[in-house]
Amino acid sequence: MSDKLKEKSIEELVVQEEEKMARDDSGTKAAKKEGLKIPVIILGAFIYSIGMNLFLRPLHLYSGGLMGFAQVIQELLGRAGLHFGNFNISGVLYYLLNVPGLILASKKMRKRFIVKTVLAVTAVTVFLSVIPIPVNPIMEDRLTNTIMAGLICGAGVGVILWTGACDGGMSIIGMVILSMRGKGSVGQINTITNVILYAIMLFLFDIPTVIFSLIYSVFSSIASDKIHTQNICTQVTVITKLKDTKPMEVEVMGRLNRGMTEIDARGIFTGEPVRIFFIYISKYESSRLKAIIKNYDDKAFIVENEGVRIDGNFLRKLT
Repeated sequence: MSDKLKEKSIEELVVQEEEKMARDDSGTKAAKKEGLKIPVIILGAFIYSIGMNLFLRPLHLYSGGLMGFAQVIQELLGRAGLHFGNFNISGVLYYLLNVPGLILASKKMRKRFIVKTVLAVTAVTVFLSVIPIPVNPIMEDRLTNTIMAGLICGAGVGVILWTGACDGGMSIIGMVILSMRGKGSVGQINTITNVILYAIMLFLFDIPTVIFSLIYSVFSSIASDKIHTQNICTQVTVITKLKDTKPMEVEVMGRLNRGMTEIDARGIFTGEPVRIFFIYISKYESSRLKAIIKNYDDKAFIVENEGVRIDGNFLRKLT
């Protein structure tokens, strides 16, 4: 251990590491990193729009959340005699319905989240407006089309969420709630909202349409949650033979802002003393954590357990 580390407490060193990380996050390095996410956000919006226009809309089914409301409004306008030719106005309606959610999020979430979300919602609006809707479904089987629509749309939403942005709609509300409460998932919140929405749709459409729309919603939520790795809690167990683990502990806690639990143990086969660390992070942070650990001990034994349920004071880093 260096004299510098000996002289200072681990709390002081962690604070220094956090301040260094904050400077990095506010500089050109962070701006470049966020800039690289722009094409990924656009790709996610394109994937979502492909699933919506090519798979879901030809079935005359309805999405969930605000997009579902936008589709319903478009349908009601059509029944009232207001037609817009081949132009799909659901994207424009979706954009307008997102304004209140964006205003709410601007008061609770980071500025970079709002900027990326506006970009995502704009890209979705543009793609939905320009991608043509086939007259007939791509596949003959209605259930297969519905499941594919859910998986593709959910994948697109998941990609957007993975970048720390949001596709709009109830996902914005879900992100705000998760940032405040730290429990649940965006997909779960969307599913609950959609059950209410489809219950309303029972009074407007036939039962098969509502049932297949609900099937779409479930598969979309599952797909988005699988890709939204920031929302997947992971338990990481690290076993190391390092004599001095303080520098590693400081970097993990300072750079990832995650606590660690340490246990002194002994290897049964070798009889050598080892140290065991328990760290709880999101799956999104897993690669960064392993890089830090391997930088200090390339022979460290690392075990990951994904999908664990965590109650208590656990910080959700969604953006």
